[in-house]
Amino acid sequence: MSRNAEIASRFKEFAALLEAQDVEYKPRSYRRAAENLRGYPEPIENLASEGENAVSEIEGVGDAIAAKIVEYVETGAIEELEELRAELPVDMAALTNVEGVGPKTVGTLYYELGVEDLDDLERASENGEIRELSGFGEKTEANIAAGIAFARTAQERQRLGEVRPLGEDLVEYLDDVSDVERIELGGSLRRWRATVGDLDVLCASADAEPVVETFTDWERADSVIEAGSAKASVRSGGTRIDLRVVTPTEFGSALQYFTGSRDHNIGLRNRAIARDRKINEYGVFDVSDVDDPDPGQRVGERVAGETDESVYEAVDLPPIPPELREDRGEIAAAAEGDLPDLVAESDVRGDLHTHSDWSDGTGSIAEMVRGAKEFGHEYVCCTDHASGPGVPGPSGLSDDELREQAEEVDAAREDVSGIEVLHGVEANIDSEGEVSVGDDLLTGLDLVVASPHSGLDGDGTDRIVEAASRPAVDVIGHPTGRALGRRPGLDLDIDAVADAAATHDTALEVNANPQRLDLRGSAVKAAIEHGATIAIDTDAHEPADYSLLRYGVHTARRGWAEAGHVLNTRSADDLADFLDG
Repeated sequence: MSRNAEIASRFKEFAALLEAQDVEYKPRSYRRAAENLRGYPEPIENLASEGENAVSEIEGVGDAIAAKIVEYVETGAIEELEELRAELPVDMAALTNVEGVGPKTVGTLYYELGVEDLDDLERASENGEIRELSGFGEKTEANIAAGIAFARTAQERQRLGEVRPLGEDLVEYLDDVSDVERIELGGSLRRWRATVGDLDVLCASADAEPVVETFTDWERADSVIEAGSAKASVRSGGTRIDLRVVTPTEFGSALQYFTGSRDHNIGLRNRAIARDRKINEYGVFDVSDVDDPDPGQRVGERVAGETDESVYEAVDLPPIPPELREDRGEIAAAAEGDLPDLVAESDVRGDLHTHSDWSDGTGSIAEMVRGAKEFGHEYVCCTDHASGPGVPGPSGLSDDELREQAEEVDAAREDVSGIEVLHGVEANIDSEGEVSVGDDLLTGLDLVVASPHSGLDGDGTDRIVEAASRPAVDVIGHPTGRALGRRPGLDLDIDAVADAAATHDTALEVNANPQRLDLRGSAVKAAIEHGATIAIDTDAHEPADYSLLRYGVHTARRGWAEAGHVLNTRSADDLADFLDG
């Protein structure tokens, strides 16, 4: 178990508070440190025990940041961060969840209007106070007001990429308890939903009490909500975590039950009823000789339940992967023997959407290529941002700058052997579907990702169809432009988009960044049914981001994607054939 994500979050908050106070340079350094800390392969607290010099060996961590890391590990706090919180007592996470509100805006709203949280922001917008601030105006105020409700809803759920590592740390922690025989994450986390409401953990143990006690003593638990003899709940960093301990023989049925979804479980129970069987969290029971079986009780002859797989086998089904358990036809497909052979992380052979320090990434092109090779990729494409409205970070590269970049891509090919390096671009899709790079340059690049970055509300079908129809465009990046917890993104007629993509051999991206996971699983399923090709990319901005691949793969699995549906499971030669076609 490591505290890397926990420590990284402190420096992400540090950066936001500094930026809110118009401090220059430091926020970028703190954000880069946070990214490197989150992706560091070893527990940072182990390095901290060796002192500041050991911690400063991490890329992007200088002496000052190293000292703060050691201070946090030793004391549980960073004095300078506490001082910043006192100077700017705002709910930074909630406020920056409102579309159009960044750290600097939070600072302005606090110092000018005393806005500390969403309630304050809502009152200020209702009273017309925001429009009176320099640089804001009525339209900005209206946009902020429109985003508050969505931000409130988003607060009720957390991104998969934030909660999954927390859950995995907890599983590793509890797995060391001698009384724990089996342990698994459950709920929507096991189904790899893009957002989760809370975190469910299921343990098998013949002696529940020591497991519950160890759970409530977890150092990452901020508070204990409740604790009983076989179940307990704690809160960690705003996430509610529910533990349930069951007897080993009932672990499988409990895991199936608490994985869900509710609608999937109803469908499975109905199938059981038709076979004179009953499924609940305690097992599968033959109730053919029972007149009035009590729901939820161990009534009848128990025929399955020790494993998750046995529950399905007891109703004449093969095991259904957790990602598919959303009541979208998976039970019927299983009954007909038509479940997909889902894509696996090991099937993906390259990344087609990455960024370097030429645009808003933090690594050089050579560092990004080397990171891709170390991750195990056979090929990687550098696709820095071209200029265009809404492009994050710097303004994006001009056509001339993209031509200059080709020399550094060539140098990276020479510097890093054993991996194929492609030179591409992430072009911007404007409101009319036009792409923000000259046609002559587009045709000279190895690969073109075209993505929407502005006007990310309302119906975007026509503009995405138009972009997907352009001969030079190979991949539509994060097609809806959604940002989980911040904006829902474009409304798309996915059938029309998929038809255009299939017709013009344009892949539709599943962006693996946990802040996006766009396309979502249901859209992937629809796209595949229309014959469209899927690309799974990390949108990496530093080498550590290649590890985000798993979120994209599991999102694609939620859309019933097989390896054959995914562009970058192909060999480099087959990829080239697609791009040249």
